[in-house]
Amino acid sequence: MGGVTSAASSPVPSPRPPASFGPGRSSSPSVLGLAPVIPVVVLQDAADAVPLARALVAGGLPAIEITLRTPAALEAIRAVTAEVPEAVVGAGTLLTPEHVAAAGAAGAAFLVSPGWSPRLLHAMRDSGIPFLPGVSTASEVVALLEEGVTEMKFFPAEAAGGTAYLKSLAGPLPQARFCPTGGIGPASAPSYLALPNVGCVGGSWMLPADALTAEDWGRVRQLARGAAALAN
Repeated sequence: MGGVTSAASSPVPSPRPPASFGPGRSSSPSVLGLAPVIPVVVLQDAADAVPLARALVAGGLPAIEITLRTPAALEAIRAVTAEVPEAVVGAGTLLTPEHVAAAGAAGAAFLVSPGWSPRLLHAMRDSGIPFLPGVSTASEVVALLEEGVTEMKFFPAEAAGGTAYLKSLAGPLPQARFCPTGGIGPASAPSYLALPNVGCVGGSWMLPADALTAEDWGRVRQLARGAAALAN
């Protein structure tokens, strides 16, 4: 499995997302299959969204989760959807049905929540947009499986037990697959990606705060290349 250093020295082609992926499409392909790493983005300024998304896509990470943690998030999702067709931009940190509606109206192609409730789950399902509800316990996983949901976000991954916990779930619950997020970096990501019940990981290490402040999109692109190479 390749590392960040070797990936930075060689170009990684920018994958184009499946044509059927996105809101309003007839099919709902797997969010977990878009890329080995989904960048988790917190934007203070929506003007940064398009150049940041272009850098991530150029580095080989087409799936981008923009979290609804700031007032700029929905505008950022709209901008990336309109101006970066190679990207598959999703909305994260969804907590309410109102968040789901706003994310869908902004053009989000997938939805991610840190946890779930029946009301939130039904809103995400009714939206028709692919989604990853968050879980951190076996009971939550079983409850989602009863609802017919097999793809989930495992959060907060490191604090909730990390790879050891996910390994323990694979035996009794092999039908559940995960995108672990929370405390994962380039050193630990390969261990997660090697698990049979992990489709991808979420992280923000390719988005260092100083690079975003300096608008150093070249550095973001290089770090994205390293992240994309973790699946090799």
